[in-house]
Amino acid sequence: MTADHLLPLLALMGAASYFQTVTGFGLGMIVMGATSGLDLAPVATVATLVSLVTLANSAVALPGKLHHIDWRAVGAATLGILPSVVIGVLILDYLSSAAAGILQWLLGAVVLYGGVSAALRPAPLPRRSGNRSFFVSGIAGGLLSGMFGVSGPPLIFQFYRQPLSLVEIRCALILVFTATSVTRTLFSAWQGQLSADIWIQAALAVPVVALTTMAARRFPPPLSAAATRRIAFGVLVAIGGYLMLPGLVELVARVT
Repeated sequence: MTADHLLPLLALMGAASYFQTVTGFGLGMIVMGATSGLDLAPVATVATLVSLVTLANSAVALPGKLHHIDWRAVGAATLGILPSVVIGVLILDYLSSAAAGILQWLLGAVVLYGGVSAALRPAPLPRRSGNRSFFVSGIAGGLLSGMFGVSGPPLIFQFYRQPLSLVEIRCALILVFTATSVTRTLFSAWQGQLSADIWIQAALAVPVVALTTMAARRFPPPLSAAATRRIAFGVLVAIGGYLMLPGLVELVARVT
């Protein structure tokens, strides 16, 4: 990777790490979406790199915060994520391209609707949901990750709707996505995808991620709980639109 691609990628990872430390999510979605649009690096390379730097983000963001984590909720969500990622990949392999496109559009519509409705009413639920609902959100997130590489929306919606403090939500989401990154990293290692170039890029990215994560811990933005929830749900709206966009483009192309 040349310097004119590497430097913007490092800056992007730093900004995404700050956002993830503040909200609990976003590093993978921001970096993958931006690098794909700007053509900074191959998607497979960036996905592997994101998994590695996510571990660095959590290693700096979580120390001293583990007592805030709802371990039963995180455990239930993780149990749902890990097997459903594989199922999502198998489903995508089985579906035709047309059927996969329709499914992606429907999922995008659901995510968009959930994000809009929640952003209009950002107040949390009156009572914590049961562990089964966290497990179901993990299954939905894993399926989305396996089929379309976007695992966040169901988990973001689930945790941000709970009557938990923002620090509890942030730490729980960071830990859940860390578990996913560990799984992806081990799978990449098993497939022999952790090349010397990846390790060099990770060695350059980890200090940037660590510094911006520490900055987010010490200097978080002055946002209220309601404002932070609106930002989270606004991101869901953007993700829903992103999932729907390919189907809309194809439909317009057919009509014209």
